Amino acid sequence: MARPEKEAAIEELKENIGSSSIAILTKYQGINVSDVTALRAKLRGEDVLFRVYKNTLARRALDELELSEVADFIEGPTAWAFCKDPVAPAKILKEFSKDVSAIRMQGGILDGKVVDAETLITLAQLPSRDQLLAHTVATIAAPLRNLVGVLSAVSRNFVNVLDQIRIQKEEAGAA
Repeated sequence: MARPEKEAAIEELKENIGSSSIAILTKYQGINVSDVTALRAKLRGEDVLFRVYKNTLARRALDELELSEVADFIEGPTAWAFCKDPVAPAKILKEFSKDVSAIRMQGGILDGKVVDAETLITLAQLPSRDQLLAHTVATIAAPLRNLVGVLSAVSRNFVNVLDQIRIQKEEAGAA
């Protein structure tokens, strides 16, 4: 690879790390083409960028970003997953690794801090951003829903009382 291409790859990796809230390093040795294609499709569906960089270039980029401790996770064929949502790629990679043992999360960078595989697995167990937002909206809406129920109960009970009075008067008039 020519020098400008190497520099471009280093800059691309640095930009991807800087613009993502999470960067996950994944081992992928022994995976076949159809499995990689399926994995990339799942990751693409969640707006996750999945790239492979030469390890020497990745180490150089990490040194420039002063994240050289991440280089400890680079050993053998390593792929990178970048995303703004920190849970999505961890969740996809964890689920995918159940079916394809060749995929294994090694570690990563979460909001500028180095994280290990255990942390990534814990992160994968969290609900997704959409689930958290739905839960938050439901929590906020519950008191309002209860208030509407209480307020409508007053008028509903009043209508029921009037209906019972009407029925009693009809029965009294018929007798």
